[in-house]
Amino acid sequence: MAKRIDVSGLNAYYGSFLAIEDISMTVEPRSVTAFIGPSGCGKSTFLRTLNRMHEVTPGGRVDGKVMLDDENLYGAGIDPVAVRREVGMVFQRPNPFPTMSVYDNVAAGLRLNGKYKKSQLDDIVEKSLRGANLWNEVKDRLNKPGSGLSGGQQQRLCIARAIAVEPNVLLMDEPCSALDPISTLAIEDLIGELKERFTIVIVTHNMQQAARVSDRTAFFNLAAVGQPGKLIEIDDTERIFSNPSVQATEDYISGRFG
Repeated sequence: MAKRIDVSGLNAYYGSFLAIEDISMTVEPRSVTAFIGPSGCGKSTFLRTLNRMHEVTPGGRVDGKVMLDDENLYGAGIDPVAVRREVGMVFQRPNPFPTMSVYDNVAAGLRLNGKYKKSQLDDIVEKSLRGANLWNEVKDRLNKPGSGLSGGQQQRLCIARAIAVEPNVLLMDEPCSALDPISTLAIEDLIGELKERFTIVIVTHNMQQAARVSDRTAFFNLAAVGQPGKLIEIDDTERIFSNPSVQATEDYISGRFG
């Protein structure tokens, strides 16, 4: 079941360096929220704080609150691994497990998280591949390596792997940046379908993509190199692209910098 994210007063560090400062926002369930802004302004860092992946980086730490409905993901006793089951992630470059078959790629998270009968795994693998609009392309090659698929198919395989464990939120870090235009369109169409079941947050450098796929858009920026990234504004996507509240947003969208 899709859940709402409420972030308040969030700072993220790499060692003593403050990477992003005082981020507060709400991400509505069953919607797509896009993060845009110039390189180095902290979009991907912030995205990784939403499922505690930021802590995996040496020196990575966070203060502030990330609430998933009424649960503080950074609360005492919260297991980061359990957080990552609830808040799945799809990375910039497709990363199927190279030695695993298509089937085993999708089933990997399920096998880590519990015991399933073969018939149950079969059903979930098929449902997940159908959910990623990939089933018809791979149903006759489930036992072949996932790394043998095309780039766009591999990215949809990674999406199938992420949704197989039924997360509440799906994070996507520039999921189309390594793909050709046809594969990009397939992923964008898929995002539109998946938001009926999941809360989706996507980082993109492609502003046209943000305008096409998202319901709300957040613009991030930094005052200067070496300064922390900040959330400048967040609003309905149509408004951000037609009538933003902040001049810096307008300057970025119109191509004056970035």
